[in-house]
Amino acid sequence: MTHLAISLLSDSDLFHGDTALWMFLSIGAVALFGVFLPITQWTENRRKEREAFYKAEMIRRVSEASGEGAKAALELLREDDRLREFKKIEGMKVGGLVNIGVGIGLGFLLWSLGGTGSPYLVGLIPALIGVALLVYVFFLHSPVEK
Repeated sequence: MTHLAISLLSDSDLFHGDTALWMFLSIGAVALFGVFLPITQWTENRRKEREAFYKAEMIRRVSEASGEGAKAALELLREDDRLREFKKIEGMKVGGLVNIGVGIGLGFLLWSLGGTGSPYLVGLIPALIGVALLVYVFFLHSPVEK
């Protein structure tokens, strides 16, 4: 399909040379940013709304079931909050390690390219961001119960 569009545009008298390629890329950009991304965002929002609705409905039914149901619903909410916090902290650990790895790799890359001055020190920027994430996770954030 791509070849057909480019060949039709390039054979036309209106479009010459690179104009066909730019037309194709502009149509692709409109399709991506004007159609695909809004649809994926909309479906993701619908999924989150459904999950929140079903969770709220389940908690309401459990709390209305009996006297023990209210305690179970509160325990379920606490467990959900604890798991969410645990996932956030684990994500920050992974993000910190990835940033340190990117910084080291970028430093080695720029060191191997050489150049005047010390361009490899640019690798310190993501590496120090990773270090800051890990310092926050291990020393500043309150521990999450397992």
